[in-house]
Amino acid sequence: MKLVIYQVFTRTFGNKNTNNQPNGTIADNGVGKMSDFNKTTLQQIKKLGANTIWYTGIIRHATCTDYSAFGIPRQTPRVVKGKAGSPYAITDYYDVDPDIADNVTKRMNEFEDLVKRTHNESLKVIIDFVPNHVAREYKSICKPNGVKDLGETDDKNKHFDANNNFYYCPNEPLDTSAIPRSINNEATKPDYKSAEYTETVARCTGNDRFDAHPQANDWYETIKLNYGIDYCDWGGRSNHFNPIPDTWHKMTDILLFWAAKGIDGFRCDMAEMVPHEFWKYATEKVKAQYPHIVFIGEVYDPNQYRTYIAAGFDYLYDKVGMYDCLRDVMCEHRSANDITRQWQATDDIGKHVLYFLENHDEQRIASNFFCGNMQKGIPALIVAALFQCNPIMIYAGQEFGEKGMDGEGFSGIDGRSTIFDYWSIDAIRKGFFERSKLSAEQVQLEKEYRKILTLCNSEKAISNGKTFDLMYANETNDAFDSNKQFAFLRSSNNTTLLIVANFSKTEAHIRVNIPAYAFDYMEIKEGKKNMVDLLSGNHQSVVLQKDCSIEIVVPALNGRVYKF
Repeated sequence: MKLVIYQVFTRTFGNKNTNNQPNGTIADNGVGKMSDFNKTTLQQIKKLGANTIWYTGIIRHATCTDYSAFGIPRQTPRVVKGKAGSPYAITDYYDVDPDIADNVTKRMNEFEDLVKRTHNESLKVIIDFVPNHVAREYKSICKPNGVKDLGETDDKNKHFDANNNFYYCPNEPLDTSAIPRSINNEATKPDYKSAEYTETVARCTGNDRFDAHPQANDWYETIKLNYGIDYCDWGGRSNHFNPIPDTWHKMTDILLFWAAKGIDGFRCDMAEMVPHEFWKYATEKVKAQYPHIVFIGEVYDPNQYRTYIAAGFDYLYDKVGMYDCLRDVMCEHRSANDITRQWQATDDIGKHVLYFLENHDEQRIASNFFCGNMQKGIPALIVAALFQCNPIMIYAGQEFGEKGMDGEGFSGIDGRSTIFDYWSIDAIRKGFFERSKLSAEQVQLEKEYRKILTLCNSEKAISNGKTFDLMYANETNDAFDSNKQFAFLRSSNNTTLLIVANFSKTEAHIRVNIPAYAFDYMEIKEGKKNMVDLLSGNHQSVVLQKDCSIEIVVPALNGRVYKF
């Protein structure tokens, strides 16, 4: 099975409140719930072609919303980004975000029900694991009996100790002078009275800032977890992994806690900021008890891909490679020919790389900062989804051309959908809950996404077949524009697919050369064939023979998937 992941930001996905007041509270703007993922919603996601849902923002994180009536500690707004807060500033690894529960006291039960509902629709469940840093005011109120909290036994008089969970700046308080003041700090409402945040002994900041003076662009709302690496040793960075550091035990136990909830995998935030030695230890422990669990890592340095795969990761984002390349091709900054170089760079680990065109960190394709045109994503999707057997990921709203051009509050107009504010995402709200309000263009885009994504597992040539890149055979082909078109073959048993993605704004009348070696490698039989385009239903008769060329017409900003 080819993994087709549908990422949702749980807090905003089901929010139908259209008030959308910038910097609005939960009372102003509302919030989505886990219960919004009912049978109808889950079936729509499955119908798109997805077989896995990544529920982003499940674990409880820092927020300005007051849940103290439920025994949940309040957070100081000074160290919370946005009214809703970042889902990557965890305040309790053993708890569920109360925002997304209908009944706060039953929030863990509601999550367990969500897992069951999702599984009932034959969809798998992925959740975030945030291993590198926690919120400044981390305090677990839901940890199992006998579990000591992070930092509870730390020696704060040491900058580094292998058994400390955090890094410290002894005898120095946290300097918050450079942390920007925002509407969170304004005493405009009783719930948001300005309050200074203090740490009498400063803890080092999540983005590897090992002093007491975090700046505006630092991850100032988080503190770095200590996995036994002294980053400031006199001799340079040094590792202290024997005996096993305390943080390794605590974080592995957290993984096992969530694995026991019946989930199918973890998307591991900023995995490369945590030593690969820990991942080898933790993934072996988890998979020994839950062999089906998959680990997806956020690793940006291609030079470290193989190290982290060897450490137990099943899949890694290929952001710096294929994502950046496809983005440049879509924006006409790079030739389609460059796609070949990108997949070749990871050919030995190809089944482990995850392709995507959007996620919560990246700008929306239809935004003014990216393409400004939702249709431009289609040829890139054809390549990302159909080129190899590795996973493809879609971000909710992508299939409806969400623009991400709202100024939500902490998240300004930047082409991204906010993860910090209470908000309702226009394209998602319409696409799932108000479909009559979708434009004809949005309806058509969703249809095209569905056709492409469902091929991932309906065609064995896509899910587990061979791939043959045809670009080298068409470099000098005057009837093929290698700057704007990308062509390849997929095959399995007696079925072959000829796939061409057209990144041009105009219809392309082309001839695709198919070399003799492709016939041998893909086991293609020569002769007269009837091809059918799986995207349009178009039929075409061709004669296949070694070193032949096939004449086809490819629509603008689209593609053909000819099956013969």
